[in-house]
Amino acid sequence: MAPSPHGPYWKEGQKLGYQDTGSWTLFKSTPLENQKAAWLYAQFVTSKTVDVKKSHVGLTFIRDSTVRHESFTERAGKLGGLVEFYRSPDRVNWSPTGVNVPDYPKLAQLWWQNIGDVNSGAFTPQEAMDRLAGEMDDVMARMQQADEANKTYGGCGPRLNEPKDPAEWLGKDKGPHAKLENEKPTGETIAYDELIKRWTENQ
Repeated sequence: MAPSPHGPYWKEGQKLGYQDTGSWTLFKSTPLENQKAAWLYAQFVTSKTVDVKKSHVGLTFIRDSTVRHESFTERAGKLGGLVEFYRSPDRVNWSPTGVNVPDYPKLAQLWWQNIGDVNSGAFTPQEAMDRLAGEMDDVMARMQQADEANKTYGGCGPRLNEPKDPAEWLGKDKGPHAKLENEKPTGETIAYDELIKRWTENQ
């Protein structure tokens, strides 16, 4: 385990990364008996004993009780800081994912196209991100129209604000940071042993 790196725009208290977590979804259209069976299965999969075993095999925790289980205390020294990290307060800087992206497949293809154009040198990162933002706004605007017209997204489609001059929100309290004069300050590192010690002391 290692701390997620952060750039010059990061400030204390902000997220350092994310953990791709999910949830159980039971459709209303599913027959009641099937819903009951699915609910029982979900309880089984997330139960304490099953999660301890599953976490030893896959190393993906979903319960705090599993992280603190005696068997992981015994195994911690062989897992490179994983247990110490999840037992420390630092884990809240790293998860969860936050609000889901609306219609991920639709928007993901725009992301990869623009990233490819940066990698090929066709666009600068700034040009690609500006273009990506515009394309995503266009797609989400169509999603919003479809949802308002016929509930395509069950009434949960995106709702876009009116465009504003960036000066109205850049650099303001709780808003995105304004561009820094120095975007590449000298990097700093932390000793691994010091990191593990900090995680262990703050459990």
